[in-house]
Amino acid sequence: MAGSEPLPPACYPESIRIRMDPMIESRTFSLCADDGHELAATHYPARVPVQGAVVIASAMGVSQGYYRPFSEWLAGQGWHVLTFDYRGIGRSRRGPLRRLEADVLTWARRDCAAAVDAAAALAPGKPLTWIGHSLGGQLFAMVPNRDRVDRVLTVATGSGYWRENAPALKRVVWWLWYVVVPVVLPLAGYFPGRRLRKIGDLPRGVMAQWRRWCLHPDYAVGIEGDWLREAYASVGQPMTILSFCDDEYMSERNTVSLHAFYANAAKTWRRVDPAGSGLRRIGHFGFFRSEPGGAVWEKLVLPALDG
Repeated sequence: MAGSEPLPPACYPESIRIRMDPMIESRTFSLCADDGHELAATHYPARVPVQGAVVIASAMGVSQGYYRPFSEWLAGQGWHVLTFDYRGIGRSRRGPLRRLEADVLTWARRDCAAAVDAAAALAPGKPLTWIGHSLGGQLFAMVPNRDRVDRVLTVATGSGYWRENAPALKRVVWWLWYVVVPVVLPLAGYFPGRRLRKIGDLPRGVMAQWRRWCLHPDYAVGIEGDWLREAYASVGQPMTILSFCDDEYMSERNTVSLHAFYANAAKTWRRVDPAGSGLRRIGHFGFFRSEPGGAVWEKLVLPALDG
């Protein structure tokens, strides 16, 4: 039975949640980054036969619970799924954010690296796939142990450069970057996104670094320099890119410019019109909700996992 599957090594169980489907048991646990920081994670055990493992890297400010319907579906297709919260986000938020020293690179180098190791241990000898939503697709090149991953699927991922954003976002995001963030960060010591109804609460270092990236035409590469450009170019895994015609944040130009940095990855591009899949809307966040459901996920995701 799926519930008898072992937890990843170096993790200890916090609880076991039984879902409505008795064949899918999700287990919450903690894993440790290499600096000793504890991260909240969830394992959705695969139904047999096991096809491989998947690690899901979240969008900015999004907690792992958002990906639960999709993760349960994937587990039902035979994939072990690991979700996790970056430090300071969701259940990995421990103590006041103003005291947390972390930036986006910390999330990639430490938190994502720990998640990759844990996910790889779930299905030894089987393929490991990285599914990155928005920011999660950007981070892959920054993860030091990315060579353990066999395939990559990015969903609604693109450059955050604000002048290339979709029109609906571009009309307002300049106010965020040039007025709100410079004023709020020094006053609050973190980004109080919940109160502002923008993105979500974020550590100061994360928001400050992300702002710098979003103001540069070459996004993170333009700020971090040659080492990051070379890191993107070193990615050689097959990569499937899902973008959506009605994405209110990422324009097609955002998507193309970010993935151009993955210069040596074998890319499969899928530009999805919701109407073509019988949906009213997908947008930036809708793909992982239960509304698209198995038929859409089967059409768009399983080919990427099967390589």
